[in-house]
Amino acid sequence: MSEVSTSIRKDISLYCSSCGASFPPDMRLLACTVCGEPLLVKYGEISSNPHMEIPVYSCNALVSLGEGNTPVIKMDKLGSRLPCENIFAKLEFMNPTGSFKDRGTAMMISVAKGFNIANLVEDSSGNAGSSVAAYCGKAGITAHIFVPSSAPQPKLDQISVYGAIAHKIEGTREMVTDAASDFVDEKGYVYGAHKLSPYFLEGTKAFAYEIARHNLGEMPEHIIMPVGNGSLYIGAWLGFKELIFKGVISKMPKMHVVQASAVKPLVNLFSGNHEEEPIGITVAGGISVSNPPRSKLIGEILLETGGHATAVDDEVILEWQKILAQENGIYCEPTSSSAFAGLEYLIRDGIIAKKESVLIAVTGFGLKDNLYI
Repeated sequence: MSEVSTSIRKDISLYCSSCGASFPPDMRLLACTVCGEPLLVKYGEISSNPHMEIPVYSCNALVSLGEGNTPVIKMDKLGSRLPCENIFAKLEFMNPTGSFKDRGTAMMISVAKGFNIANLVEDSSGNAGSSVAAYCGKAGITAHIFVPSSAPQPKLDQISVYGAIAHKIEGTREMVTDAASDFVDEKGYVYGAHKLSPYFLEGTKAFAYEIARHNLGEMPEHIIMPVGNGSLYIGAWLGFKELIFKGVISKMPKMHVVQASAVKPLVNLFSGNHEEEPIGITVAGGISVSNPPRSKLIGEILLETGGHATAVDDEVILEWQKILAQENGIYCEPTSSSAFAGLEYLIRDGIIAKKESVLIAVTGFGLKDNLYI
């Protein structure tokens, strides 16, 4: 693994945003060996052209299923419910496997193929697992997906139909991760781990680039995302930073985090609440993450961009899922509708004003989850 494949850019390295330590590119290295924080990709040279930097030589080296370029629509009918005139939604569920995860997976699997990886292990509550299964199938890599046995059946079915080996684990989400880690140690396979992979984040940067193209360089003033591990949130921030460096955009949007009231570690971090809380159960399974590995970085992004972290109740999440479907024609999973519930709270608290523009990431398709309403 010490030699970099010819399809991987030779000017990239991995670095720790916490302590600054630097490492050569390696699929097996997921955390800083000095301080333990997850790693990011660093480029030796960032060009001045408006195209996104990627860790492989060219788009021809990418394992792609046509991900990205998801539509942005104006949510006109929400004006009758919320005192905000410029609400837009980016329909990330229109990616190939039904969620934004395909952006990151495409890049992570492209790098894995560049390193000639034969077996890849992932643990996921559903969307990342089905995405990794699909792209591994395209790349000819055997995927081992560890999932909670309680994961929605449509997501489990999707993982299986792509030909991945599904490992169903009884117990908590943390127990699923532990089982995957033990399996990696036993077999010597590569742990893909979308929540840790620096290459996964490099794929989600495209979200920011597409917003810049859609708005011709004028950013929405606010971006709202449901956040569990934060891969889309951090990736978008990385993309915006690149765009500012390249001179494509002039300022960073305020980036807001929405979590479920039952599982809200980032909200607690943002509010300064350090008391240990019991972890509850939420219908928003995609953000039911009790200990996000990149929470420190997410906290820094919140402060840097002037964003807020807010928690919403399941009842409001489900009410917004119904509003989006019945009044706006958008059938998203509860994880996604939580962002609209968060918008309601942010407007109520005076953080978003009537004339300001807002873009919400609709991260996953409703058909991939259980129906609670």
